[in-house]
Amino acid sequence: MDIATLQKEHPGHWRKAAAIRALTLDAVHAANSGHSGMPMGMADVATVLFDAHLKFDASAPEWPDRDRFILSAGHGSMLLYSLLYLTGYPGMNLRDIKNFRQLGSVTAGHPENVMHPGIETTTGPLGQGLASAVGFAIAEEMLRARFKKRFVDHYTYVIAGDGCLMEGISQEAISLAGHQELGKLIVLWDNNNITIDGTVDLADRTDQEQRFRASRWEVMNIDGHDPLAINQALHDAKKSSSPTLIACKTHIALGHAAQDTSKGHGALTDPEQIMAAKQAYGWHYGPFETPSEIKAEWEEIGRRGSSKRHGWEDRMMRSGKRIQAEFANAMNSALPVLFDSKIKKIKTRIAKTKPRIATRKSLEMVLNEINPIFPETVGGSADLSGSNNTRSDDMEVFNPACRKGRYIHYGIREHAMAAIMNGMALHGGVRPYGGTFMCFTDYARPAMRLAALMKISTIFVMTHDSIGLGEDGPTHQPVEHLAISRATPNTMVFRPCDTVETAEAWEIALKSANTPSVLSLTRQSLPTLRVKYASENRTKRGAYIMADAVGTRRVLLLATGSEVHIAMAAREILHAENIGTRVVSMPCWELFEHQPFEYRKKILPGRNLVRVAIEAAGRTGWDRWLSGERGRESKSDFVGMDGFGASAPSNELFAHFGITAKEVVERVKRLL
Repeated sequence: MDIATLQKEHPGHWRKAAAIRALTLDAVHAANSGHSGMPMGMADVATVLFDAHLKFDASAPEWPDRDRFILSAGHGSMLLYSLLYLTGYPGMNLRDIKNFRQLGSVTAGHPENVMHPGIETTTGPLGQGLASAVGFAIAEEMLRARFKKRFVDHYTYVIAGDGCLMEGISQEAISLAGHQELGKLIVLWDNNNITIDGTVDLADRTDQEQRFRASRWEVMNIDGHDPLAINQALHDAKKSSSPTLIACKTHIALGHAAQDTSKGHGALTDPEQIMAAKQAYGWHYGPFETPSEIKAEWEEIGRRGSSKRHGWEDRMMRSGKRIQAEFANAMNSALPVLFDSKIKKIKTRIAKTKPRIATRKSLEMVLNEINPIFPETVGGSADLSGSNNTRSDDMEVFNPACRKGRYIHYGIREHAMAAIMNGMALHGGVRPYGGTFMCFTDYARPAMRLAALMKISTIFVMTHDSIGLGEDGPTHQPVEHLAISRATPNTMVFRPCDTVETAEAWEIALKSANTPSVLSLTRQSLPTLRVKYASENRTKRGAYIMADAVGTRRVLLLATGSEVHIAMAAREILHAENIGTRVVSMPCWELFEHQPFEYRKKILPGRNLVRVAIEAAGRTGWDRWLSGERGRESKSDFVGMDGFGASAPSNELFAHFGITAKEVVERVKRLL
């Protein structure tokens, strides 16, 4: 449908959509950067969605039963910002639109969830929004099964572009969504056939509609500028028991000289071309000017959902204190009353029984205590359930026949798993964690980074965390992966040495509100080192004295995870030779670096002490603790990996690569 026909046949719709287009042109021009074409092309779709379908109340952006709107094509952020401003969301005013892409503004280049409550998720890396939307839809299904439709009954709508569908994560996500029959997930594809380099067929000739059908989706094809067709498609999509793709054929940069060209993807800033586009729209107003009557129409759309919200609140008020408390606890991620006592029980039992087990098995023991009392936890694995040990005995599998299930078989989809867990965490009401081999952090990494950026508490369980996995060899043996995760801001990386530290790490991860956690766990069995019960969560300090020197302290041995017991063995040898040695366990560097100076000085004292770090990984990052924090480069060394691993039994590999107590002792003596 062309502009003239739209203006003539749908004048009310056209004027509201034109407001989005005009604000986009003005904001991108003022910033001299951005992406104009997508908001201009998808304004008609967004207008119909918000006007006739999206359940929301602009005055209550965090209403739990609102529909979720996710802009997966995050580069078109002015579409979202225009909608938030026009519909009257608090905290999104005209000044923010004028400050698009400026330092300190809530209108960042790509949408960031921490900037404004109307932004459901951070997007920009293409495909992430689409995959996280699957998590939103899964969370809705789980909560609806638990609390019934009276309290949970909403849709997840996604606008995705050609680039989102090209990214590999999209196939992982849509195939799982189809398998799970997520009927309340609706994707609106901006089918404009344009990428930065040119038309899509420069690089891709996939029949996207057939791809979605093959993944068990309902698929519709419409004119993305025809409001009647858009409206009907959305009505039909909401009747489907399968997820739905609505392929919206659109013109990128509609009405602009750059329409249907790759130039239309980016920043359209030429003043004369902007003026010509506005004239084509019949928009005869100044920059950033929206006529009061059009703004009022949009604000009425923003208020329209208030009656549904009030109805929901009334139902909740009549439900009784038990349901109210249970629902509030779920949405607020409140820990169960018995949580601390369960952690104490685990630590007490382990101190008595002193098991020799892998820390992945330790996690399973913890989960079997915690998950039965914490119904919000949702576990899963990327086809490694028996290896990751992420399924507790009480957990049923989530599938179309069992929406109350709390365990998800993600299949071999590490990237989508991580993004889906992010979506669940953002939705609220559930606490997701999922596992794979630590080497496959590489596959999950983009979503793990976004979890940190979004300040959400997703938990990534990474087992088989070193050469200790053995015979599978260097393709599966992580070396650099700890350093990668530790280098990520706002991320806690835990590498526990035994079951007690594992329980303490899990306690910290579940109590975290704004920081994701990575648990680095072993395949091989480890001895219990914390054999004396202590109520204090020592892991919370990040590092602590596992065993102090006998006599004059001359050596500090620093270690994590499976190498702490090697440090302890080296200490025994050194003490037999009257060399006083302290062993420091460092399960979480990030927590340790935030400890007060005096505590860090207490744990890592003295410039004249020899310091040797032991970790079956690369050295990157260790020099902060070896030669920093009162250490000296000439008095420090590292025992670990300086290359890739090999295929052999784990005990042979540790000997082969010199990660042994004997090697530690030799390094210490050289430095002494």
